[in-house]
Amino acid sequence: MNAPTENAELVRQHLIDPEICIRCNTCEEMCPVDAITHDSRNYVIKFDVCNWCNACIGPCPTGAIDNSRNVGKNKVYSLEEQYSWDSLPAQEALSGTLTATTAALPETVVSITATAQAGQGGPALAPWSAAHPYVNLYTPANPVTATVTGNYRLTADNASSDIHHIVLDFGSVPFPVLEGQSLGIIPPGADANGKPHLLRMYSIASPREGERAGHNNIALTVKRVVEDHEGKPAKGIASNYVCDLKKGDRVQVTGPYGSTYLMPNHPGSSLMMICTGTGSAPMRAMTERRRRRMEQKEGGELVLFFGARSPEELPYFGPLTKLSKDFIDVNFAFSRVADQPKKYVQDLIRDQADKVFKMLKDDNCYIYICGLKGMETGVLEAFRDICRQHGEDWDKLQPQLLSKARFHVETY
Repeated sequence: MNAPTENAELVRQHLIDPEICIRCNTCEEMCPVDAITHDSRNYVIKFDVCNWCNACIGPCPTGAIDNSRNVGKNKVYSLEEQYSWDSLPAQEALSGTLTATTAALPETVVSITATAQAGQGGPALAPWSAAHPYVNLYTPANPVTATVTGNYRLTADNASSDIHHIVLDFGSVPFPVLEGQSLGIIPPGADANGKPHLLRMYSIASPREGERAGHNNIALTVKRVVEDHEGKPAKGIASNYVCDLKKGDRVQVTGPYGSTYLMPNHPGSSLMMICTGTGSAPMRAMTERRRRRMEQKEGGELVLFFGARSPEELPYFGPLTKLSKDFIDVNFAFSRVADQPKKYVQDLIRDQADKVFKMLKDDNCYIYICGLKGMETGVLEAFRDICRQHGEDWDKLQPQLLSKARFHVETY
Protein backbone atom coordinates (compact mmCIF):
# COMPACT_ATOMS: atom_id res chain seq x y z
CA MET A 1 0.00 0.00 0.00
CA ASN A 2 1.27 3.46 -0.86
CA ALA A 3 2.40 5.64 1.99
CA PRO A 4 0.18 8.64 2.72
CA THR A 5 0.98 11.65 0.56
CA GLU A 6 1.09 14.96 2.35
CA ASN A 7 -1.12 17.48 0.56
CA ALA A 8 -2.25 20.77 1.93
CA GLU A 9 -5.35 20.57 -0.22
CA LEU A 10 -7.20 17.62 -1.73
CA VAL A 11 -9.91 17.59 -4.37
CA ARG A 12 -12.44 15.01 -5.46
CA GLN A 13 -11.98 14.15 -9.13
CA HIS A 14 -14.89 12.73 -11.11
CA LEU A 15 -13.77 9.73 -13.21
CA ILE A 16 -15.24 7.08 -15.52
CA ASP A 17 -14.46 3.40 -14.96
CA PRO A 18 -13.19 2.11 -18.35
CA GLU A 19 -13.71 -1.53 -17.33
CA ILE A 20 -17.49 -1.30 -17.22
CA CYS A 21 -18.09 1.71 -19.51
CA ILE A 22 -19.90 0.54 -22.65
CA ARG A 23 -19.08 3.71 -24.64
CA CYS A 24 -22.73 4.47 -25.35
CA ASN A 25 -22.10 8.26 -25.34
CA THR A 26 -25.00 8.87 -22.95
CA CYS A 27 -22.90 10.72 -20.39
CA GLU A 28 -21.40 13.09 -22.98
CA GLU A 29 -24.88 13.84 -24.35
CA MET A 30 -26.26 14.49 -20.86
CA CYS A 31 -23.50 16.75 -19.56
CA PRO A 32 -24.80 20.35 -19.60
CA VAL A 33 -21.31 21.91 -19.39
CA ASP A 34 -19.44 19.75 -21.95
CA ALA A 35 -17.12 18.32 -19.31
CA ILE A 36 -17.10 14.84 -20.88
CA THR A 37 -15.22 13.90 -24.03
CA HIS A 38 -13.74 10.78 -25.60
CA ASP A 39 -11.21 9.36 -28.00
CA SER A 40 -11.41 6.08 -29.92
CA ARG A 41 -11.04 4.12 -26.69
CA ASN A 42 -12.11 5.88 -23.46
CA TYR A 43 -14.66 8.40 -22.23
CA VAL A 44 -13.04 10.89 -19.86
CA ILE A 45 -13.95 13.91 -17.72
CA LYS A 46 -12.32 17.34 -17.77
CA PHE A 47 -11.50 18.14 -14.15
CA ASP A 48 -11.47 21.92 -14.63
CA VAL A 49 -14.92 21.89 -16.29
CA CYS A 50 -16.91 19.33 -14.28
CA ASN A 51 -19.05 21.02 -11.61
CA TRP A 52 -20.52 17.82 -10.11
CA CYS A 53 -24.05 18.63 -11.20
CA ASN A 54 -24.68 14.86 -11.43
CA ALA A 55 -26.71 15.15 -14.66
CA CYS A 56 -24.68 12.26 -16.08
CA ILE A 57 -25.06 9.84 -13.16
CA GLY A 58 -28.63 8.62 -13.57
CA PRO A 59 -28.65 7.98 -17.34
CA CYS A 60 -25.50 5.80 -17.29
CA PRO A 61 -26.70 2.21 -17.83
CA THR A 62 -23.72 0.58 -16.09
CA GLY A 63 -22.71 2.99 -13.30
CA ALA A 64 -19.30 3.55 -14.89
CA ILE A 65 -19.76 7.32 -14.56
CA ASP A 66 -20.39 7.13 -10.80
CA ASN A 67 -16.76 7.09 -9.71
CA SER A 68 -14.27 9.46 -8.14
CA ARG A 69 -10.86 9.65 -6.51
CA ASN A 70 -9.51 12.06 -3.91
CA VAL A 71 -6.27 13.51 -5.28
CA GLY A 72 -3.86 16.29 -4.53
CA LYS A 73 -5.04 19.52 -6.12
CA ASN A 74 -1.78 19.74 -8.05
CA LYS A 75 -1.86 16.07 -9.08
CA VAL A 76 -5.24 15.62 -10.76
CA TYR A 77 -5.35 12.99 -13.50
CA SER A 78 -4.93 14.56 -16.93
CA LEU A 79 -7.05 13.66 -19.94
CA GLU A 80 -4.03 11.91 -21.45
CA GLU A 81 -3.73 9.70 -18.37
CA GLN A 82 -7.45 8.89 -18.43
CA TYR A 83 -7.30 8.01 -22.13
CA SER A 84 -4.58 5.42 -21.39
CA TRP A 85 -6.44 3.55 -18.64
CA ASP A 86 -7.77 0.03 -18.90
CA SER A 87 -9.05 0.28 -15.32
CA LEU A 88 -9.40 2.96 -12.66
CA PRO A 89 -6.32 3.61 -10.53
CA ALA A 90 -6.53 2.55 -6.90
CA GLN A 91 -7.32 5.22 -4.34
CA GLU A 92 -3.96 6.46 -3.15
CA ALA A 93 -3.55 6.93 0.59
CA LEU A 94 -3.62 10.70 1.17
CA SER A 95 -3.62 13.14 4.01
CA GLY A 96 -4.81 16.70 3.83
CA THR A 97 -7.96 18.76 3.67
CA LEU A 98 -10.64 18.12 1.08
CA THR A 99 -11.80 21.46 -0.28
CA ALA A 100 -15.31 22.49 0.63
CA THR A 101 -16.37 22.92 -2.99
CA THR A 102 -15.76 19.26 -3.76
CA ALA A 103 -16.01 17.59 -0.37
CA ALA A 104 -19.79 17.42 -0.53
CA LEU A 105 -22.43 18.28 -3.03
CA PRO A 106 -24.54 21.31 -2.08
CA GLU A 107 -28.28 20.95 -1.63
CA THR A 108 -28.83 22.98 -4.77
CA VAL A 109 -27.48 20.05 -6.80
CA VAL A 110 -30.98 18.58 -6.82
CA SER A 111 -32.44 21.66 -8.46
CA ILE A 112 -29.45 22.05 -10.81
CA THR A 113 -29.79 18.45 -11.90
CA ALA A 114 -33.51 18.84 -12.45
CA THR A 115 -32.84 21.81 -14.72
CA ALA A 116 -30.16 19.91 -16.64
CA GLN A 117 -32.51 16.99 -17.09
CA ALA A 118 -35.47 18.96 -18.40
CA GLY A 119 -36.32 17.40 -21.74
CA GLN A 120 -34.75 14.04 -22.38
CA GLY A 121 -31.52 15.61 -21.22
CA GLY A 122 -31.45 13.44 -18.13
CA PRO A 123 -32.56 10.21 -16.60
CA ALA A 124 -36.06 9.04 -17.29
CA LEU A 125 -37.88 6.77 -14.86
CA ALA A 126 -39.14 3.33 -15.72
CA PRO A 127 -42.94 3.07 -16.03
CA TRP A 128 -44.46 2.31 -12.65
CA SER A 129 -45.81 -1.03 -13.86
CA ALA A 130 -42.63 -2.18 -15.66
CA ALA A 131 -41.18 -5.52 -14.64
CA HIS A 132 -37.98 -5.56 -12.60
CA PRO A 133 -34.94 -5.46 -14.90
CA TYR A 134 -31.70 -7.35 -14.32
CA VAL A 135 -28.58 -5.38 -15.29
CA ASN A 136 -24.81 -5.91 -15.46
CA LEU A 137 -24.98 -9.68 -14.91
CA TYR A 138 -22.05 -10.14 -17.29
CA THR A 139 -19.16 -7.71 -17.69
CA PRO A 140 -16.28 -7.35 -20.19
CA ALA A 141 -14.10 -9.11 -17.62
CA ASN A 142 -16.68 -11.88 -17.19
CA PRO A 143 -18.77 -12.17 -20.39
CA VAL A 144 -21.19 -14.95 -21.26
CA THR A 145 -20.81 -17.02 -24.43
CA ALA A 146 -23.80 -17.20 -26.79
CA THR A 147 -24.18 -19.33 -29.91
CA VAL A 148 -25.49 -17.94 -33.19
CA THR A 149 -28.58 -19.86 -34.28
CA GLY A 150 -29.68 -17.52 -37.04
CA ASN A 151 -28.48 -14.66 -39.24
CA TYR A 152 -31.01 -13.26 -41.69
CA ARG A 153 -30.70 -10.23 -43.93
CA LEU A 154 -33.76 -8.02 -43.38
CA THR A 155 -33.29 -5.48 -46.16
CA ALA A 156 -33.56 -6.21 -49.87
CA ASP A 157 -30.43 -7.32 -51.72
CA ASN A 158 -30.51 -4.13 -53.80
CA ALA A 159 -30.87 -1.86 -50.73
CA SER A 160 -27.90 0.26 -49.71
CA SER A 161 -28.53 -0.59 -46.04
CA ASP A 162 -27.43 -4.10 -45.07
CA ILE A 163 -29.44 -4.86 -41.92
CA HIS A 164 -29.42 -8.27 -40.25
CA HIS A 165 -31.60 -10.11 -37.75
CA ILE A 166 -29.19 -12.05 -35.50
CA VAL A 167 -30.43 -14.76 -33.12
CA LEU A 168 -28.22 -15.66 -30.14
CA ASP A 169 -28.83 -18.67 -27.90
CA PHE A 170 -27.51 -18.76 -24.32
CA GLY A 171 -28.09 -22.45 -23.70
CA SER A 172 -28.43 -23.16 -19.99
CA VAL A 173 -26.88 -19.85 -18.87
CA PRO A 174 -29.44 -17.31 -17.62
CA PHE A 175 -29.66 -14.04 -19.54
CA PRO A 176 -32.96 -12.46 -18.46
CA VAL A 177 -34.07 -9.44 -20.50
CA LEU A 178 -36.99 -7.09 -20.81
CA GLU A 179 -38.23 -5.22 -23.85
CA GLY A 180 -36.16 -2.04 -24.25
CA GLN A 181 -32.95 -3.41 -22.75
CA SER A 182 -29.62 -3.78 -24.55
CA LEU A 183 -26.61 -6.07 -24.52
CA GLY A 184 -22.95 -5.69 -25.43
CA ILE A 185 -20.96 -7.73 -27.94
CA ILE A 186 -17.17 -7.97 -27.73
CA PRO A 187 -15.57 -8.33 -31.17
CA PRO A 188 -12.55 -10.66 -31.21
CA GLY A 189 -9.07 -9.35 -31.88
CA ALA A 190 -7.26 -6.16 -30.96
CA ASP A 191 -7.17 -2.54 -32.08
CA ALA A 192 -4.25 -0.69 -33.67
CA ASN A 193 -2.66 -0.30 -30.22
CA GLY A 194 -2.79 -4.01 -29.53
CA LYS A 195 -5.58 -3.69 -26.97
CA PRO A 196 -8.71 -5.87 -27.08
CA HIS A 197 -11.60 -4.33 -28.99
CA LEU A 198 -14.16 -2.53 -26.88
CA LEU A 199 -17.68 -3.88 -26.73
CA ARG A 200 -20.51 -2.37 -28.76
CA MET A 201 -24.06 -2.12 -27.45
CA TYR A 202 -27.15 -3.26 -29.34
CA SER A 203 -30.83 -3.02 -28.47
CA ILE A 204 -32.58 -6.35 -28.01
CA ALA A 205 -35.29 -6.99 -30.60
CA SER A 206 -37.07 -9.85 -28.79
CA PRO A 207 -39.68 -9.91 -26.04
CA ARG A 208 -38.81 -11.22 -22.60
CA GLU A 209 -39.78 -14.83 -23.45
CA GLY A 210 -37.11 -14.89 -26.13
CA GLU A 211 -37.12 -14.88 -29.89
CA ARG A 212 -38.71 -18.30 -29.75
CA ALA A 213 -40.88 -18.97 -26.74
CA GLY A 214 -39.45 -21.69 -24.54
CA HIS A 215 -35.89 -21.11 -25.75
CA ASN A 216 -33.19 -19.12 -24.00
CA ASN A 217 -32.45 -16.86 -26.95
CA ILE A 218 -32.71 -13.26 -28.10
CA ALA A 219 -32.49 -11.36 -31.40
CA LEU A 220 -30.62 -8.22 -32.45
CA THR A 221 -31.19 -5.83 -35.36
CA VAL A 222 -27.76 -4.80 -36.67
CA LYS A 223 -26.81 -2.57 -39.59
CA ARG A 224 -23.48 -3.15 -41.29
CA VAL A 225 -21.53 0.11 -40.96
CA VAL A 226 -19.44 0.95 -44.03
CA GLU A 227 -19.19 4.73 -43.66
CA ASP A 228 -19.09 7.36 -40.93
CA HIS A 229 -21.69 10.08 -40.28
CA GLU A 230 -20.02 12.27 -42.92
CA GLY A 231 -20.33 9.59 -45.60
CA LYS A 232 -16.63 8.73 -45.62
CA PRO A 233 -15.66 5.04 -45.91
CA ALA A 234 -15.36 3.53 -42.42
CA LYS A 235 -15.80 -0.14 -41.67
CA GLY A 236 -17.52 -0.68 -38.33
CA ILE A 237 -15.57 -3.34 -36.46
CA ALA A 238 -18.43 -4.73 -34.39
CA SER A 239 -21.25 -4.35 -36.92
CA ASN A 240 -19.32 -6.13 -39.68
CA TYR A 241 -18.28 -8.84 -37.26
CA VAL A 242 -21.90 -9.40 -36.18
CA CYS A 243 -23.36 -9.22 -39.70
CA ASP A 244 -20.83 -11.82 -40.90
CA LEU A 245 -21.56 -14.30 -38.10
CA LYS A 246 -22.57 -17.78 -39.18
CA LYS A 247 -24.80 -20.34 -37.55
CA GLY A 248 -22.84 -22.11 -34.83
CA ASP A 249 -20.41 -19.24 -34.20
CA ARG A 250 -19.83 -18.34 -30.57
CA VAL A 251 -20.03 -14.73 -29.36
CA GLN A 252 -18.88 -12.96 -26.19
CA VAL A 253 -21.80 -11.03 -24.67
CA THR A 254 -22.15 -8.59 -21.76
CA GLY A 255 -25.16 -7.09 -20.02
CA PRO A 256 -28.09 -6.85 -19.94
CA TYR A 257 -28.13 -3.05 -19.76
CA GLY A 258 -30.86 -0.50 -19.18
CA SER A 259 -33.33 -0.02 -16.35
CA THR A 260 -35.62 2.79 -17.59
CA TYR A 261 -36.41 2.31 -21.32
CA LEU A 262 -38.96 -0.35 -20.40
CA MET A 263 -42.57 -0.94 -21.42
CA PRO A 264 -45.49 -0.70 -18.99
CA ASN A 265 -47.22 -3.90 -17.90
CA HIS A 266 -50.53 -2.63 -16.56
CA PRO A 267 -53.76 -3.32 -18.52
CA GLY A 268 -54.93 -0.50 -20.74
CA SER A 269 -51.52 1.11 -21.24
CA SER A 270 -50.87 2.48 -24.73
CA LEU A 271 -47.61 2.84 -26.63
CA MET A 272 -46.57 5.49 -29.15
CA MET A 273 -43.42 4.21 -30.86
CA ILE A 274 -41.30 6.42 -33.15
CA CYS A 275 -38.22 4.99 -34.85
CA THR A 276 -35.94 4.92 -37.86
CA GLY A 277 -33.83 2.06 -39.19
CA THR A 278 -32.37 -0.22 -36.52
CA GLY A 279 -34.10 1.92 -33.91
CA SER A 280 -36.93 -0.48 -34.64
CA ALA A 281 -35.31 -3.15 -32.40
CA PRO A 282 -36.93 -2.18 -29.07
CA MET A 283 -40.19 -1.39 -30.89
CA ARG A 284 -40.22 -4.90 -32.36
CA ALA A 285 -39.66 -6.34 -28.89
CA MET A 286 -42.56 -4.37 -27.41
CA THR A 287 -44.87 -5.06 -30.35
CA GLU A 288 -44.10 -8.77 -30.27
CA ARG A 289 -44.72 -8.89 -26.51
CA ARG A 290 -48.17 -7.40 -27.07
CA ARG A 291 -48.86 -9.60 -30.11
CA ARG A 292 -48.18 -12.78 -28.14
CA ARG A 293 -50.59 -11.64 -25.45
CA MET A 294 -53.41 -10.49 -27.72
CA GLU A 295 -55.80 -13.10 -26.35
CA GLN A 296 -55.55 -11.56 -22.87
CA LYS A 297 -56.93 -8.30 -24.33
CA GLU A 298 -55.00 -6.35 -21.72
CA GLY A 299 -53.13 -3.86 -23.90
CA GLY A 300 -54.21 -0.41 -24.93
CA GLU A 301 -53.56 1.27 -28.26
CA LEU A 302 -50.34 0.72 -30.24
CA VAL A 303 -49.16 3.36 -32.73
CA LEU A 304 -45.94 3.07 -34.72
CA PHE A 305 -44.23 5.79 -36.79
CA PHE A 306 -41.41 4.11 -38.72
CA GLY A 307 -39.04 5.86 -41.14
CA ALA A 308 -36.51 4.71 -43.75
CA ARG A 309 -35.23 5.76 -47.15
CA SER A 310 -37.43 3.22 -48.97
CA PRO A 311 -39.46 0.07 -48.27
CA GLU A 312 -36.46 -2.03 -49.35
CA GLU A 313 -34.37 -0.48 -46.57
CA LEU A 314 -36.91 -0.76 -43.78
CA PRO A 315 -36.33 -3.65 -41.35
CA TYR A 316 -39.33 -5.90 -40.65
CA PHE A 317 -41.35 -4.14 -43.38
CA GLY A 318 -43.07 -7.36 -44.53
CA PRO A 319 -44.13 -8.66 -41.09
CA LEU A 320 -45.40 -5.23 -40.05
CA THR A 321 -47.68 -4.98 -43.08
CA LYS A 322 -49.35 -8.24 -42.04
CA LEU A 323 -50.39 -7.00 -38.59
CA SER A 324 -54.04 -6.17 -38.11
CA LYS A 325 -55.00 -2.49 -38.05
CA ASP A 326 -57.07 -3.33 -34.97
CA PHE A 327 -53.88 -4.45 -33.23
CA ILE A 328 -51.49 -1.67 -34.25
CA ASP A 329 -51.65 1.54 -36.28
CA VAL A 330 -48.52 1.39 -38.45
CA ASN A 331 -47.37 4.53 -40.29
CA PHE A 332 -44.42 4.33 -42.73
CA ALA A 333 -42.34 7.32 -43.85
CA PHE A 334 -40.06 6.96 -46.89
CA SER A 335 -37.70 9.77 -47.80
CA ARG A 336 -36.12 8.44 -51.04
CA VAL A 337 -38.84 6.87 -53.17
CA ALA A 338 -38.77 7.84 -56.83
CA ASP A 339 -41.53 10.20 -57.97
CA GLN A 340 -42.81 10.61 -54.41
CA PRO A 341 -42.29 13.55 -52.03
CA LYS A 342 -39.88 13.00 -49.17
CA LYS A 343 -41.65 11.89 -46.02
CA TYR A 344 -40.16 11.72 -42.53
CA VAL A 345 -41.53 10.43 -39.23
CA GLN A 346 -42.22 13.97 -38.03
CA ASP A 347 -44.46 14.46 -41.09
CA LEU A 348 -46.46 11.37 -40.15
CA ILE A 349 -46.79 12.66 -36.60
CA ARG A 350 -48.17 15.98 -37.86
CA ASP A 351 -50.57 14.10 -40.17
CA GLN A 352 -52.13 12.55 -37.08
CA ALA A 353 -52.00 15.67 -34.93
CA ASP A 354 -55.31 15.12 -33.11
CA LYS A 355 -54.55 11.50 -32.28
CA VAL A 356 -50.98 12.29 -31.21
CA PHE A 357 -52.11 15.10 -28.93
CA LYS A 358 -54.73 12.87 -27.34
CA MET A 359 -52.04 10.27 -26.62
CA LEU A 360 -49.62 12.88 -25.26
CA LYS A 361 -52.27 13.95 -22.77
CA ASP A 362 -53.31 10.40 -21.85
CA ASP A 363 -51.58 9.31 -18.62
CA ASN A 364 -51.87 5.70 -19.77
CA CYS A 365 -49.84 6.37 -22.95
CA TYR A 366 -46.05 5.93 -22.99
CA ILE A 367 -43.87 7.44 -25.75
CA TYR A 368 -40.72 5.76 -27.08
CA ILE A 369 -38.27 7.27 -29.59
CA CYS A 370 -35.30 5.35 -31.01
CA GLY A 371 -33.02 5.90 -33.98
CA LEU A 372 -30.39 8.24 -35.31
CA LYS A 373 -29.77 11.39 -33.28
CA GLY A 374 -30.74 13.55 -36.25
CA MET A 375 -34.39 12.47 -36.12
CA GLU A 376 -34.92 13.58 -32.53
CA THR A 377 -35.09 17.31 -33.24
CA GLY A 378 -37.72 16.90 -35.94
CA VAL A 379 -39.90 14.74 -33.71
CA LEU A 380 -39.73 17.18 -30.81
CA GLU A 381 -40.56 20.08 -33.09
CA ALA A 382 -43.59 18.16 -34.36
CA PHE A 383 -44.73 17.64 -30.77
CA ARG A 384 -44.20 21.34 -30.09
CA ASP A 385 -46.28 22.35 -33.13
CA ILE A 386 -49.09 19.94 -32.28
CA CYS A 387 -49.23 21.19 -28.70
CA ARG A 388 -49.35 24.78 -29.92
CA GLN A 389 -52.26 23.94 -32.23
CA HIS A 390 -54.16 22.51 -29.26
CA GLY A 391 -53.40 25.35 -26.85
CA GLU A 392 -50.72 23.42 -24.97
CA ASP A 393 -47.06 24.28 -24.27
CA TRP A 394 -44.72 21.39 -25.14
CA ASP A 395 -41.90 22.83 -23.04
CA LYS A 396 -44.15 22.56 -20.00
CA LEU A 397 -45.69 19.23 -20.97
CA GLN A 398 -42.41 17.40 -21.65
CA PRO A 399 -41.09 17.63 -18.06
CA GLN A 400 -44.47 16.35 -16.86
CA LEU A 401 -44.14 13.34 -19.17
CA LEU A 402 -40.67 12.67 -17.80
CA SER A 403 -41.79 12.91 -14.19
CA LYS A 404 -44.51 10.35 -14.93
CA ALA A 405 -42.04 8.04 -16.73
CA ARG A 406 -44.03 8.46 -19.94
CA PHE A 407 -41.31 9.81 -22.26
CA HIS A 408 -38.31 7.73 -23.32
CA VAL A 409 -35.63 8.53 -25.87
CA GLU A 410 -32.67 6.49 -27.13
CA THR A 411 -30.92 8.14 -30.05
CA TYR A 412 -27.35 7.65 -31.21
